[in-house]
Amino acid sequence: MSTALQVSCVQMHWARDLRYNVDRTLHYIEAAARAGSRVLLFPEAHLTGYFFPYLTTLSADVVREALEATQEAARSHGLWVIAGSIRPTADRFLNLAHVINPDGEIVHEYAKVHMAGRDEKSFCRGGNKLSLFEIDGILCTLVICRDGRHPELYRVPAMAGAQILFHPSCSSDEIEAVCWKRVAGRAQQPVGPNTRIFHCVANTIGESPDGKQTSSGSSFIREPGGIPLAEAGFYREEMITAVLDLERADRAYVLDSMADPPCLAPYWQAMVAETIARRDLRPE
Repeated sequence: MSTALQVSCVQMHWARDLRYNVDRTLHYIEAAARAGSRVLLFPEAHLTGYFFPYLTTLSADVVREALEATQEAARSHGLWVIAGSIRPTADRFLNLAHVINPDGEIVHEYAKVHMAGRDEKSFCRGGNKLSLFEIDGILCTLVICRDGRHPELYRVPAMAGAQILFHPSCSSDEIEAVCWKRVAGRAQQPVGPNTRIFHCVANTIGESPDGKQTSSGSSFIREPGGIPLAEAGFYREEMITAVLDLERADRAYVLDSMADPPCLAPYWQAMVAETIARRDLRPE
């Protein structure tokens, strides 16, 4: 297994229609392949968008067709792709990340656990597992947007062996709140300093159609010490790329947590076992 993995993250608009989103998705899959990347991470719900007055009008069939087009592009270009959609189910919507392998197969799906914002809390329900999957033999994990505020969601998978956290996000909010996020650096907080794993964030940009909300951009790829390897700006769609030296992701802090204090060690082990047991469950 190679100790180097080239990863790209795409920053896209969060409130465009599905046709636009699919077109840009196919464009960036080709661009990542040309750049020599092995993995491409898209933002939260990049296929359907995150603007609920629009996405709730989309049928399950239309969403599935958009995902199938993404799968075919991943297969055509021999690329791992982590795509996002908000999918209608019999019981509300699920906010999903889909891990697509270079054969175009969905090999892992994760449903966002912690909802954010009035619309999402109204229309969506949370998932019931943590994310753990392999890319070319490298254990990885996923959280979606606000999930990143809940360290147990990525620290337990890191205890199970994950060396990379993929973090699709859509930090859309009222304009004043987004300005504060930019100033305070709190839209996505790097996880390396409390885990010693890589952190790859694909966030969104742009305003809602009514001009009431915007998004903070600032996608990044950071190494396990929290040092940025690549960063995006606030306002435009773009792709960032970095090579991850997996030898740096030693998971030292989570391994220390598993050992001390000894009174917690059995509980950590039980949570790791539960994460592994549920990893292949499909969100329904």
